[in-house]
Formats: sequence, C-alpha cells, structure tokens
Amino acid sequence: MRFPPPGTTVRPPIIRITNGTFYRHQPSSHGHGHGHPNPPLFSNLTLDIPSHPSSPHNWAILGPSQSGKTSFLQLLRGQYLCFPPTARSFPYLSTEDVPARLRGNPAKAIQYVGFDATSTSGGLGAAASSYISARYESHREQTDFSVKDWLLGNTELNPTSMPGDYKVDEKLFERVVVDLRLDTLLDLPVSFLSNGQGRRARIARALFKDPEVLLLDEPFMGLDPATVAGLSPLLQSLAEKKSPRLVLAARPQDPLPEWITHLVYLRTDSQVGAMGERGTVLDGLRAYVRGVWKGGLSEDETMPVHALIDIGRTLTKDGIKGEGLAEALTRSPTNQAPIIDSAPVPKTEKEEAEKEPLVEMSGVTVRYGSKTVLGNWPSGLHWTVRRGSRWGVFGPNGSGKTTIVSLLCSDHPQTYSLPIKLFGRSRLPEPGSGQRPLTFWDIQSRVGHSSPEIHQYMPRRLTVRSVLESAWADTFSSVPKLTPEATEKVDATLSWFAHELNPSFAKRSHHTPVELAQADDDEANLKWAKDYQFGELPFSSQRLLLFLRAIVKNPDIVVLDEAFSGMDDAVRDKCMLFLMHGENKTFASSTASTPTTKKAGLSVAPVEVVDSEQAKAGKVKVHGLTDEQALICISHIKEEVPDCVREWVCLPEASSGLEARFGRLDGPLRLSGRRWGEVWGVNGS
Repeated sequence: MRFPPPGTTVRPPIIRITNGTFYRHQPSSHGHGHGHPNPPLFSNLTLDIPSHPSSPHNWAILGPSQSGKTSFLQLLRGQYLCFPPTARSFPYLSTEDVPARLRGNPAKAIQYVGFDATSTSGGLGAAASSYISARYESHREQTDFSVKDWLLGNTELNPTSMPGDYKVDEKLFERVVVDLRLDTLLDLPVSFLSNGQGRRARIARALFKDPEVLLLDEPFMGLDPATVAGLSPLLQSLAEKKSPRLVLAARPQDPLPEWITHLVYLRTDSQVGAMGERGTVLDGLRAYVRGVWKGGLSEDETMPVHALIDIGRTLTKDGIKGEGLAEALTRSPTNQAPIIDSAPVPKTEKEEAEKEPLVEMSGVTVRYGSKTVLGNWPSGLHWTVRRGSRWGVFGPNGSGKTTIVSLLCSDHPQTYSLPIKLFGRSRLPEPGSGQRPLTFWDIQSRVGHSSPEIHQYMPRRLTVRSVLESAWADTFSSVPKLTPEATEKVDATLSWFAHELNPSFAKRSHHTPVELAQADDDEANLKWAKDYQFGELPFSSQRLLLFLRAIVKNPDIVVLDEAFSGMDDAVRDKCMLFLMHGENKTFASSTASTPTTKKAGLSVAPVEVVDSEQAKAGKVKVHGLTDEQALICISHIKEEVPDCVREWVCLPEASSGLEARFGRLDGPLRLSGRRWGEVWGVNGS
C-alpha cells in the first residue's frame, strides 16, 4: 500500500461506486419498467475515480455496439437509478478544494460531451437550426450565434447576466481554439460548422466550463487525421494536469491514446467484462482470444472475439503504433484476408463514361460573403457522377464535403444559381428545353442520404419501422407512399438486422422462458419495430437504421456521409455486405454479424461469404447496389469505405488555394495503406 508523505492527507475519490447496480427505470417486481425490458446495468460495480492519484489514472471505457458505453459514462455523473442508493457517492465534490459553483453538484462538476446529436450537454443547443437547409441560407436568425459567442456561453436572447460575467481564462481560450483549429471560425455562425468542426467546438465549450471531470464519448469519431493529431496531445496535457480528469469511451477497434492508463471493457449485456490497469486488461483479453482460437476455451456470447481482433493499438503523437490482438497473436498481419472478399468489380473508365450523368458540377464555387468554403481555386469544382460509379469523397474537416452533399441533395439554396445539373436538369427553368424545372421533391425521391445532419434532424419520436418507411415519404414525418413491394422490403430489412436494431435482443439473458417465448414471437412478427422509438435506440443502432433508410429504396444515388461512424466492426462489415448484395449473401456460420475466425495455429483465415437461405429459396426482397445506381461515400477512415469504391476526389483545405485532386483506385481502399496514402497525398504502407 502506498502512503502519503508526512504532513499530507489522502484526499477522497471524486467518484466512488461500491457494489452498485444500476437501472434505467424503477425496477418492478417483474424486472420491467415503462413497458420495455429493464435489466440491471453493470451489476455489483465497484470503481473509484481518484481526485489526486499518486500515479496517473486516465480511464477509457471500451465495448462493442449496445454494450452500454454511454450509459456507463452517464452513471458516473449521477444518472440512472443506483441500488443501493448509497453505493454511489462523490466524496471529493463535498470538500473545500472544489469551487463553490461546482461543490456538491455532480451534474455541473462532471461534464459529458457526446456526439449523437441528441445530447443537451453536448449538442449545439439553441444554435442548432430547425431544418437542414437553414445553415446555408443568407438570412440570419437571432439564434444564429457566432462560434465565439457559443463557446463562451453568450447564447441567451434575454440573459440574466451580461456577456462575459463568467470569465474564461484567456490563455486557455487561445490555446484550445488554436489546438482544435477553431481560431479561423470564431466569427462564423455556429450553424455553419461542419460535423467535424462541430465536434471540436463541443469539446472546447466543455473545457471552458472548467469541470472537475470531463466524460468524452468517442471524441475522435468523425475527425480527420490532422485534427486527431492535434486533439490527443491537448487532452493529454489536461489529463496530466488533472484539469479536468478525463474518462473516454471508445469502440474496441479504435486506437487508444498512449496516455490512457486504465480500461473498462464492457460485455454486450451491459456488464463489465474486465477492468483494471491497461496492460493487465489487454493481457487478459489477449489470453481469452488465444484460448478461443486454440479451441480450449468456449467463446462467451457476451464477449464476441471478432470485436476484440483490433484492440490494443496505440494513438501516439507520431500516429498509430503497435498491433491489434489478432496481429499480436498471429505475428503475421498478411494472413488477414478481407472480411468481404466478393465485392463486384466496377466498370472500366470507358464503360463508365458511356453511362448517364446523374450529377454534373461545372466549375462550382460556394461562398458565404468573402469566405469561400468549396472550390477555392481558379476553375472551381468540376465533377461528374454517372450511373454505376462508386465514388469516395475525402478531405479534412471543413474542406467542403458536407457542402457537396447539400448541393447534390438540393438542401443548399445556391444549387439554383450554381452551374449544377442533377439528373440532367437544372434547378431553374431552361428556355427552349420544354422541360419543367427539377423540384426539391424530385431530387429527394431519387437520393438516399445518411449523414450526421440527417441524424440530427430525424424525429426521435418516430418508431423504428417509421424511420425506415420514411424513405418513401416527402418528409421525415409525412405519410409514406408504400406499395406492397416497398412493405416487403421494409419487413425483410428489419428481419435481416433484427439482432442489431432490437434493443431487447442483447438483454435476452435476463428474460424468463415465458418472456423469451414472447420475445421470439415479437421478433417473428416484427412487433418490436413498432414498439421502440428512434430515440430509444443506442447511437450505433440509430446510425445503422439511417444507413438502411438510405439504401432500402434503391435510389439512383446513395450518399453515405460518415454513415458507419459509431458502429463496431462486425455491424459495419454486415452493412457493407448488405450494401453490395442485399439478402443474397451472408457470412458463413453467421446469423447476426461477422463470424468469429478461429483456425488451427491462430491464422486468421478469410471469412467466407455464402448464398443466404433467402437466396436459395428464391425469396430475396432486397438486392444490393445495381449498375444503375451511383454511390458516394465520405469518410476519414479507410475501413469505413466500401470495397467497391474505385474513383475518388480529395478536397483541399478551404483556405489553401490548392485544387481538388482526383484519382482511381486499383483495389479496395481499406486493404492498402498505399492507396490510402495516395488519396491523402502522403506516403502509405
């Protein structure tokens, strides 16, 4: 035991949990609440977050989809019901060492920053627009606060205090905005921020509140490599000074910052699978994977091995270092074959050039006053998307990727005045053409779109089924125009992804036999899809549902803007296969997700893609991408780019004056560091 130096006292932990069990709702005698399963969360949890440790204690919460990472973070700040109530306390917050404005108030002293577009603590609050295209309009509302005002909390129309009454340390403000690359954005309306810029702004705003603890829910998701390289050292410096103390949540495949010292690994049933010092936890998980692969240990269904394959890599100031568990065990990364090895080969450039153009941009430049956000080079953006083409759009945060999406989805008002044709027609009447102008509804009906912006504006009250059916509606909440064929597609898609979309599926171990039988009936008739609302789903399931909404109708253009962010690798790979093959193909020995790969000698063998039972029975209702559809994918992570993508455009920093670069890939992007480096204009391996 380590004792304090003479004359000092041991200060109490900032968060203390001793044998606590948590519930979302008040548990009833039947173990349910509010009509939905209410299983215990993190039963008999014991955890101390020290206030002034003698050695670093920087925690990361890891776990696959639906494991409860966000719930774990929230319970650390006093959310959810704790039994017994005395099992959770905040001793340090009652001491004189804590500023009076935070003392005894964990909701203020412990700040949470999430990026699911629903969090009041992490969202843009009053600065958020009420509809998607509002951010692009020239008219500014009273609530269109500048980034600087929003960061400083000056966003009240009738404030009870004057702006600047709560002072933010000037040096801290300057350092944070520079390190998070917000210094050039301070005068812009906050509604203009792109997804990645908005994430950086949310982190900055939380830091300015000077909390005792900062909970960051997947802070690096959706950020470009340059921003991650700047953000991680900033967080490290805060962690080292314990101002604030940091707790991160991350997916198993995400590289962990090198300054993380302690880990909690969560099982899929929202229970703790492992906890302790980083090296000890990783050694234990490595031993577990080794035991399963060698055949001497049974796989725990709540700790699927496929979710652990990439765990263990480190995010350093020089990039990602080290190897995942699979590489560490095999010592031969080249043995890892693609999970999806049956991607259709795209057409040649000559064959593609003969296809009908769906999007034509002929020298596009988008400006807001004196600020150019897209096409900031002499000729502007020239880009044509044809039927059957598979495009990747890349570039740093703020380079104009989201603006491109708004133009081709016709959410951007400048679509009317810019040299753009969609489906061969202009948004304005063309004299002598004999054609009526293309309407907003014409475009929306032919484009399937999944993005953080769609996620932000999707009504949380819609049921799971209603969200999917809205692909056939004029607006999110209007009545969809469903045909019998469309209804069959919705049913088939919900059935195919029932395990990932039904929140109660992962909690089946808590059901009685009678409840399990009822659950099986509900799953068979898809009753759960009418019972659960979009807002009740975990973040990863929400992203999955929006991805399915974008493709289920087989639109002419599919736009996937960071569509796979927030998903773990198993769900992502299942989505990739569904995108390309629909119900026709599945993974061998897998009914829900990517199967565990275990072969003699620990070699990681190719995962076989086979014909599905639906295909064998001739009952396929949903097919993959066709030669008549175009795909546009935007991502900062090569593993989240579908294998079929072959053409790419990389946008420069908006202020650089450089031109966009175009190219063509000679194979799947995610399997080659060389190709990824070529796209970004850097050396790859």
